[in-house]
Amino acid sequence: MVGTNLTSVVEFILLGFSDLCNFQGFLFGIFLIIYISILIGNGLIILVTKVSPALHTPMYFFLGNFSFLEICYTSVTLPDMLTNLWIHDRSISFFACAIQLCFLLILGGSECLLLAVMAYDRYVAICKPLYYSLIMTHKVCVQLVVGSWATGIPVMIGQTYQVFSLPFCDSNKLNHVFCDIPPLLKLACSDTSVIEFSVYVVAVLFVMIPFLLIIRSYVKIITTILKLPSNTGKYKAFSTCSSHLIVVILFFGSATITYSRPKSNNSGRTDKILSLFYTIVTPMFNPMIYSLRNKDVIDALKQLLQVK
Repeated sequence: MVGTNLTSVVEFILLGFSDLCNFQGFLFGIFLIIYISILIGNGLIILVTKVSPALHTPMYFFLGNFSFLEICYTSVTLPDMLTNLWIHDRSISFFACAIQLCFLLILGGSECLLLAVMAYDRYVAICKPLYYSLIMTHKVCVQLVVGSWATGIPVMIGQTYQVFSLPFCDSNKLNHVFCDIPPLLKLACSDTSVIEFSVYVVAVLFVMIPFLLIIRSYVKIITTILKLPSNTGKYKAFSTCSSHLIVVILFFGSATITYSRPKSNNSGRTDKILSLFYTIVTPMFNPMIYSLRNKDVIDALKQLLQVK
């Protein structure tokens, strides 16, 4: 902590769902089941994309990386939430809160970029099938994944530094389930307009631009699919892309609503539910969305689990 104003807050109290005193054990059980299902589901996706030769393609290379990213993204918040619910200690140090927010932003930005990369992969596969193997080489795929992971690191570290450079001197009670920008700005006792503007700029760079690129890719994909002469070909192409599109809508929809809500809007319960949606619920459903709607993944899972 730098400066005298910041010394008044050495830790935050994450209120979480403390108002639901009679449901702490129930919530712990629900979140524990969700976390285990996220680890198992995404872990299985990673495993099958590695061991099944039929899935050694760019599409499944990106899917495996996406599943690993989901595990990391969820692990930033859920273990702490489970600990708070179990031992009823809701305190988090100033430094730990900053670290949690930094990793949350970095991984969230990486997820947006990786979803855009996955949309581009589907665009090349459907709209330029003859050039697919030339464009989406293994080297290019690795570069796109590394770029998705690394691009946001300096920006998000800077964003975190900006937020935690604010003086928090009125209260240390964070009305949220984890350290996030909107509830932290509510606790600041100085003008936050500059930081709010920088948050919107970063949101445009790492949320809006990837989302627009995804929409652009899918407009071209759908246009190409509708021109296919065979209904079977149309169905196969749509089924390949629909899983990714569902994930995009779930993740970007809830995240956009959360970060576009004004700071003055006193709706802590709504913010908590929305944040849980894009940090926990979406990662839980991703393996089901991708596996249940993908015959190749189902076949690979059956072979892995030796189910006939």
